[in-house]
Parts: sequence; C-alpha cells; structure tokens
Amino acid sequence: MARLPRLIVPNQPHHVIQTGANNQDVFLDAQDYQTFLGWLRSAAKTYKVAIHAYVLMSNHLHLLVTPSDDAGLGQMMQWIGRYYVPYFNQKYARSGTLWNGRYKTSLIDADEYFMLCSRYIEFNPVRNGMVSRAEDYPWSSYSHHAGIRPDGLITDHAKVWALGNTPFQREAAYIAMAEPALSNDQITLIGKALLKGWPLGSQQFQTALQAKVKRQVLPAKRGRPFKIKPPAE
Repeated sequence: MARLPRLIVPNQPHHVIQTGANNQDVFLDAQDYQTFLGWLRSAAKTYKVAIHAYVLMSNHLHLLVTPSDDAGLGQMMQWIGRYYVPYFNQKYARSGTLWNGRYKTSLIDADEYFMLCSRYIEFNPVRNGMVSRAEDYPWSSYSHHAGIRPDGLITDHAKVWALGNTPFQREAAYIAMAEPALSNDQITLIGKALLKGWPLGSQQFQTALQAKVKRQVLPAKRGRPFKIKPPAE
C-alpha cells in the first residue's frame, strides 16, 4: 500500500521520528548530542515549532512537537539537516547521506494520546535496556518534566500544565503518571501510526480531521471508495 502524503496541521501535536541510514549511529559522543540539541533549539525558535518532548538515541530520534503553521516543521528538520550532516561527515571523515530518507510523523489527538506519546518517547532508553530509569538517560526531556533538570528546549504543553497548579505538583503528577510501563498494545499502536504516517486519535478525532483537511488521513478499506464524512454536530 502506498504511503499517504505527510499530514501537517498547525497548532496540533505531532510525533516525529528520524532514523540513521541503514540504522547506522548518528550520535557517537556527547558533543554530537549537544551539538544537535543546540541546532534543534535554534531551528525550533526560528520556525516557530514548540518542542514538548524528545529523546536522542544513538541511531534515531523522536520528537513531540507542535508547529505553528503547515511549513515550519519541514523547514525545521531541513535546517537541522543542513547543519548537522556536514558537521557529522567532517568530524568522522565520511560523506553522503546520514538519514534514512525523510522524517516520519504522526499527528496526535492531544486529549487522548499526548501524555502517552510523551511517555513512549522518554522511556525509549528504558525499553531498550540502556538505563534502568528514565532520569538516568541524559539525552531526553524526562528530567525536565520530572523536575530534575530544567531544559530550555522544552515548551510545556497544556496537558502538562493541567497536571497541577505549581511546578512541584506538575512534576510529581508527571512522575506518577509515567511510572507504569506502557503495554505492548500501546507501544504497537503508537509505533505503527508513526511509521505509517497515520494520525493517532479516536474515531471522532479522525472523522473531524478528515473533514477539516479535506483529504484522506487513513488507508481506505480495500474494495471501497474513500469518502470524507462530515463531523458530528
């Protein structure tokens, strides 16, 4: 089945993944991680993309972001690539592409899946056996949300602000919420939507989204023509 065109909707959260070509490592030392995060911060500010959560793994990265327009996310990712790829190639005496094609993204229903995606991203190092606790991994936003280390890259989403009236309340609530491990079904659901480019949300969210953007957002059922249904009144 052909991949659907990338769906970007302003002022909606998106889960983004970018992987190294042939799953090769794209971060080899602390300087690489720090350099990438510095350029990510600059690009996010320039193109008005709010970064809510992130993790940089050795051979890929995840972001949870909200673009302010339909072009900013793509421009941000292209800008970072123009700086980071030459930096990496020069440092390690290599040439050619670094990334495995273009980034992939899944638009997120904030009410249903924002906090779940944030946990999915920040606990990636734990699931991969790299650390036993999310706070022990230095290249993610978990320490910011847990109140361990402020991160100027992060713009907290309204869902995080709603966890409490004070920073202490929000941090304690986030830690408590994030502690239970995600189920295999939750991991599969998020991962499949991301790799296929599908929106992640309730049926009502998906129906309203299709009507709003006037295009197909999920694969049509085999043998039946695709029709956009109006949102429920």
